[in-house]
Amino acid sequence: MTLDAEDSKIITLARATRARNGAREGAAVRDETGRTYSATNVALASLTLSAVQVAVAMAVSSGAQSLEAAALVTEGEGASEIDEAVVRELGAKALYVAGPDGTLRS
Repeated sequence: MTLDAEDSKIITLARATRARNGAREGAAVRDETGRTYSATNVALASLTLSAVQVAVAMAVSSGAQSLEAAALVTEGEGASEIDEAVVRELGAKALYVAGPDGTLRS
């Protein structure tokens, strides 16, 4: 699969965010205006959120009405059903999943 430059950018952002924080997951989303938001997973005793959930929450709390695309970088199996659902709910046509080296899985 060949990605356009904007989709490659969100994978790069997700990789960089994950690496910077030493997190299990990194994610990035692009909203309808082209703004991007990147985040890592949150794993606290009182709060657990995936990186995709955090990135989407950041976008929505910043006024995004919809998403164009989302990317998840993880060593794990891939996106959860919840991650896929939240991205679909905001209209994104793609949730790209890549390994830590940026190799696209789906």
